[in-house]
Amino acid sequence: MPEPRPALPPDTTRQSRPLKMRSSPALRRLLTVAFIQLAALVGIGLLWLPDRGSRPEAQDIEAGIGVLALLSTVGMVHAAGRVGRERRRDREQAALAADRMDRVLATGKEWLWSINTEGTFDFCGRASGTLLGYRPADLVGKPLTLVITPAALASARTSLESLTRPDAGWDALIVECRHRDGTAVWLEVSGRARLDAERNPSGFEGTGRSLGEEGIQSRAREAARQRIEAMLAEETFLTAFQPIYDLPAAAPVGVEALTRFLGDPGRAPDIWFAEAFSVGLGTDLELRAIRTALCTAMKLPGHLSISINVSPATCLDPRLPGILRNAPLTPDRVVLEITEHAPVADYAPVTVALRGLRRSGVRIAVDDTGSGFASMRHVLKLEPDFIKIDRSIVSGIDTDAGQRALGLCLVNFADAMNARVIAEGIETRDELTTVTELGMTAGQGYFLGRPSVNEKDWASWQLHNPAQQRSDDRTGQPI
Repeated sequence: MPEPRPALPPDTTRQSRPLKMRSSPALRRLLTVAFIQLAALVGIGLLWLPDRGSRPEAQDIEAGIGVLALLSTVGMVHAAGRVGRERRRDREQAALAADRMDRVLATGKEWLWSINTEGTFDFCGRASGTLLGYRPADLVGKPLTLVITPAALASARTSLESLTRPDAGWDALIVECRHRDGTAVWLEVSGRARLDAERNPSGFEGTGRSLGEEGIQSRAREAARQRIEAMLAEETFLTAFQPIYDLPAAAPVGVEALTRFLGDPGRAPDIWFAEAFSVGLGTDLELRAIRTALCTAMKLPGHLSISINVSPATCLDPRLPGILRNAPLTPDRVVLEITEHAPVADYAPVTVALRGLRRSGVRIAVDDTGSGFASMRHVLKLEPDFIKIDRSIVSGIDTDAGQRALGLCLVNFADAMNARVIAEGIETRDELTTVTELGMTAGQGYFLGRPSVNEKDWASWQLHNPAQQRSDDRTGQPI
């Protein structure tokens, strides 16, 4: 991704370019005069020297040659002085220009850059540190893909293919770049193709500057919407299942359906869903994920229930009852886990919507109980069948008296509400032992079984005791 700019100046933080001294006019004049005078001296000598003794004018000629030589010397000294002065002036002007350019590069907000035909930076201005978190020395010699996303690079290449001339430029191309910390940075980039002495392409050069805050937010929203719409259109996601165990019986009784996205492995599922809700597509994504999970669940053992995450907003969507009604599973195998991430201003419509689903056999759980105030409000208002204790309470519960006390309180609270407790995030044998002793009758976590998309793993979730096949560390490796 490039932009137009004149030849970029030398910089101590970048690769250096040798300073070319231009040919001095005074030097050319000096050499010309010296050559003419030398030729005159040689000519006079050739005419005079052979019969020097026979000519009465010899002394006058010698005097003339001496005067001519003196004048020649004076002229050459004068010309040499002019050459020296011009060279000093050239050096001073070059130093002044370099100093001014350094000040521009150090204080300017625009990022000057240049890349070669291989897509590698061969020049980088200092603004890269402010805009992208990389010093110039971090980028020179590195590929362009270090700071530009593949999708943005493909878009930029499409724009460049429309250039009509090999040295044509472009202005104000909006490009999504990547900061050193991984966040998106939107830049307005201008540039031009760079040609060598034979007019062959040698890369690109240009500038980039940050968009204003309003422009950044607008571009970010538009990019997010396009990303979510493309993902929904191509359905680049699938369902993984994690087993849920009846702890006293040490037997699997259900699974939690977890959506996994294929487009960008580096982005967590929570980020995808949060981004979808930020652009008004969150409910569409959740409904699509629910439909996919219910269809995939047909390959699970028939005795397992299916827990599916759903937000309060999606519970109100009129499409949800139809999706559950047309699912290839009986409603009594479906558990809707109400997430706590969004506050609910009015629980009455949500309660009415869930009441209708419950009449069909669907059961309700509240996810991440104990991690925030919203989850406790969900429990009080929605009266769920299952209360899932958040991992923040389960992790280390075997060594923390306060966490054990809170866990016991939640067990007693659930008993009073006629709900069943499920401990989330069990990763060690000691945690499993402790939550069981506290009266938590169901649980899930890496110690019991990791999320899996493998049908062989699903088929293995029959009645057996996983604790007998796992070690007591967090890796879950066989003993």
